[in-house]
Amino acid sequence: MNNLKGYTDFEQKIFDFNNSAFTSLAREIFYFQYQYNPVYHRYVNTLGLLPEQVKNICQIPFLPVSFFKSQQVTTTTFEPVAIFESSGTTQTVSSKHFVKDLSLYRKSFLTGFEHFYGSVAGWCIIALLPSYLERNNSSLVVMADELIRQSKHPQSGFYLNQYSELHDVLKDLERQGQKTILIGVTFALLDFAEQYPMQLTHTIIMETGGMKGRRQEITRAEVHDIIKKQMGVKEVHSEYGMTELLSQAYSKHDGIFNCPGWIKVLVRDEDDPLTVHDAPGDGKVYALGAINIIDFANIYSCSFIATDDAGKLYADGSFEVMGRMDNSDIRGCSLMLI
Repeated sequence: MNNLKGYTDFEQKIFDFNNSAFTSLAREIFYFQYQYNPVYHRYVNTLGLLPEQVKNICQIPFLPVSFFKSQQVTTTTFEPVAIFESSGTTQTVSSKHFVKDLSLYRKSFLTGFEHFYGSVAGWCIIALLPSYLERNNSSLVVMADELIRQSKHPQSGFYLNQYSELHDVLKDLERQGQKTILIGVTFALLDFAEQYPMQLTHTIIMETGGMKGRRQEITRAEVHDIIKKQMGVKEVHSEYGMTELLSQAYSKHDGIFNCPGWIKVLVRDEDDPLTVHDAPGDGKVYALGAINIIDFANIYSCSFIATDDAGKLYADGSFEVMGRMDNSDIRGCSLMLI
């Protein structure tokens, strides 16, 4: 595992390829990570799979996301410039994502944002992320901070719990007709919407998920209904991301997420985690299962992640998050001693 020749151009390929070449690039990255990621290498070997047997993306082994809690999941040897860490309680173990190059992460989230929302420079970006600002090493805070900086709008910024000030700023932006994105953790958006109801015309509200025991757990649809009623918006947008990924998917309505070209969502069977399905065809509208994600931006960690989320994958490749799995479906994989 010491010859990197032939793998030096991945960073250029990730964001600049034809969609028809997705499978080919996924297989290249699989071989690369199998060769240079010790954790992934041992995991694939434990499954008894030979790399040359992989002919399509559904045959690629997906690493259970829980490995980021117990292992240093890195491809090639490097000194991390950042270690992103998931939120959690004192009773839970946080995931850690060791990042080789922050510029790769920035390119991923900026290119993804612009794909769905256009140039950042046209927006005022307001981040209501109290639980994330209160701790270090949040990938979401890094993303929001860069979006705020790139927007160059004087009223862009972070808010911890200054709801009254946030209310005044939004009213002023509405008067200006300034298009604005208020991105926030779910519990804080609900608190703000209930305490300061208003009618927003030029503002997109985007929730990032996350109740973390702050409020009673409710469904995404219930969250959106409350926010729409209190804030006068027709739709609530959502961002789907996690510590273990360097890219995001976005939903503009009804909790249906779409991905930029270097991310792909698949689903695995609940009873057989090694059986993976691509977007359904043959007249089928959707497939149900646990969510697997291919993220090419994870080139220096692992691009093939089996998440703990249950979902619905539609024929056009969009997806919906239905909730959390109980982990029974990945028990046989995640508890393997590697």
